[in-house]
Amino acid sequence: MPRPPPEAFAAEDDEEARRSEYVLMLAEFLRSFHSDDLRRILLHPEPSLHFPLVIDYAELLEFDPGLANILYNYPKGFLPDFDAAAQRAQGEVLEILNKSELLASPDKSKPAAVQKEFVHVRINTSGSPLLFPESSPSIGKVRVKHRGILLTLKGTVIRSGGVKMIEGERQYQCRKCNYRFHCHPELEAGNRITLPASCPSKSSKGCPSASFQLIEDSITCHDYQEIKIQECVQLLDVGSIPRSIPVILMDDLVDIVKAGDDVIATGILSAKWSSDVKDVRCNLDPVFIANYVRRTNELKSGIDIPEEIIKKFDFFWAEHRDTPLKGRNEILKGICPQIYGLFTVKLAVALTLIGGVQHVDASGTKVRGEPHMLLVGDPGTGKSQFLKFAAKLSNRSVITTGLGSTSAGLTVTAVKDGGEWMLEAGALVLADGGLCCIDEFDSMREHDRTTIHEAMEQQTISVAKAGLVTTLSTMTTVFGATNPKGQYDSDESLSVNTTLSGPLLSRFDIVLVLLDRKDPKLDGIISSHILSQSIKAEEQKTSDSGVKSTLPLGIEEWTLPFLRRYIHYVKQRFKPVLTKKAERVISGYYQLQRGSGTQNAARTTVRMLESLIRLAQAHARLMFRNEVTQLDAIAAILCIESSMTTSAIIDSSGNAMNSNFRENPDQEYIEQEKIILEKLDDYLRF
Repeated sequence: MPRPPPEAFAAEDDEEARRSEYVLMLAEFLRSFHSDDLRRILLHPEPSLHFPLVIDYAELLEFDPGLANILYNYPKGFLPDFDAAAQRAQGEVLEILNKSELLASPDKSKPAAVQKEFVHVRINTSGSPLLFPESSPSIGKVRVKHRGILLTLKGTVIRSGGVKMIEGERQYQCRKCNYRFHCHPELEAGNRITLPASCPSKSSKGCPSASFQLIEDSITCHDYQEIKIQECVQLLDVGSIPRSIPVILMDDLVDIVKAGDDVIATGILSAKWSSDVKDVRCNLDPVFIANYVRRTNELKSGIDIPEEIIKKFDFFWAEHRDTPLKGRNEILKGICPQIYGLFTVKLAVALTLIGGVQHVDASGTKVRGEPHMLLVGDPGTGKSQFLKFAAKLSNRSVITTGLGSTSAGLTVTAVKDGGEWMLEAGALVLADGGLCCIDEFDSMREHDRTTIHEAMEQQTISVAKAGLVTTLSTMTTVFGATNPKGQYDSDESLSVNTTLSGPLLSRFDIVLVLLDRKDPKLDGIISSHILSQSIKAEEQKTSDSGVKSTLPLGIEEWTLPFLRRYIHYVKQRFKPVLTKKAERVISGYYQLQRGSGTQNAARTTVRMLESLIRLAQAHARLMFRNEVTQLDAIAAILCIESSMTTSAIIDSSGNAMNSNFRENPDQEYIEQEKIILEKLDDYLRF
């Protein structure tokens, strides 16, 4: 790394004085902004731990722009001064604490304040100028020019290795003059120690000796872990390959992230010699030495929604107060607008993306709130288009095929990298907190068919491979699509038509079958719709102005950006609770299914009841409400009725391909409600 200029670190003779001045200034900064953190560290009962002291770069920039500039340009030489300043600030705060304890009555129940040896200053760049592209590039755009500066990278952990011990410092003594000095291993050179050519003694006469001996018990070791992070797929252009970079974690940073986590890492870009292999060229591989790592899983679905957009949502539902289902259908028409009709499928896609509310019972068992959906249909029925559109609607999504996923498959696998076993996350783990779209669902690997059961229901993956035992989170909505095996036979069960096992199919809340039947009238309507879509696209290209005549707060068309914001907003704002009427309807339908005597009655379990609740909550969110009404419960029942997971005993919808948008859905709902309540009458009396 190039040496700092004179204004940063002066010549050798004046370097120590300059560094002492920096330590004093940094200690003053820590006392001014982080005295509470220092007090908490001092009062911690365990003195041998490594303690992080997280500071904001924006605060340092406000305190002293010159220090902040040196930290950005020369972090490798400046961060040790920060750690030294933390020790000095600790001593000053400890002195104040001791004085205050002498004045006050001693409290023996409180732990005594003790200065800690291992305090590491961690730099948080959130909300600072360091998040601009020059100092925070995407992983694929990291270049040599970024080496040596304080860099911030964002990505997803795709591999995590085990925690190891690494040597950090040794002390040697000159055999001639007995001068003692410290040596630090070079991390970039395989942690090898290079001894000086001659004694580094600073005496006036100097010492030419090159013979040194290791001082016993002088070796300092650190916890060490290597992970690999990959840039966010959603931010890449079409056809771009996501790049990854190894990240080194040390001391208090080890084991705080795992495969599938989204992270923001701040540190220094360096280079590491590749392992020595005979007759193989030795290269310098980029490596990122982390100073601070922050998990951002809670920010996975973060979408900026301006206040004026929220007002448009409120205004839209105020306009449709008397015709709520008509307003709902206007939203649904924005889902895959290039596909004609398929109302049931579009409603199911919306409910699947919005989802219900996760429930935790008294025993601590979690009941998932994310629904799962499977489309089974003939080729050319639009299954893949729905998958891709759903992936665009979700802020965090992974789209793959049953056989086209990585070596980790859909779940997780253990891979050997550089002689060490590491966990590599699959599609479901990488989509944690979002949507996983799986085309050709029936072509999954046998390994994935067994492990996906736990991933879909318990939303975890338990791993015990190559000595690595852990549990990974998969709070993921699964949206699958598959073709039937040969001609779909309505007389056979869904399991026979798809070769998917019954237990796996039961994990899906909605299974819709799309069959391409010949219907001259419908074929004519569909062809006219496709042609009109092409004409509309050409008109938009040749139009001089994209401004549409609409009310200031109105929504003329539910475009993809509007739909993304709406889905995110209702998921964050509403946590619907079931009303008594909704509970009675859902309970009555469940009892009706159990006592129907059909072939599916025996398979109608509590899982179907949970699906009804999830879909009813999702429909309430879609309708911009915080409570689940009878309308939401009936809409969930109609959606379940269209699914092939149960027997349609109220409204046999048949082929989902024939479901179209109605002109007056609110009036039609009144008739459907009457029919359903009559069917459930015997069960609603109790």
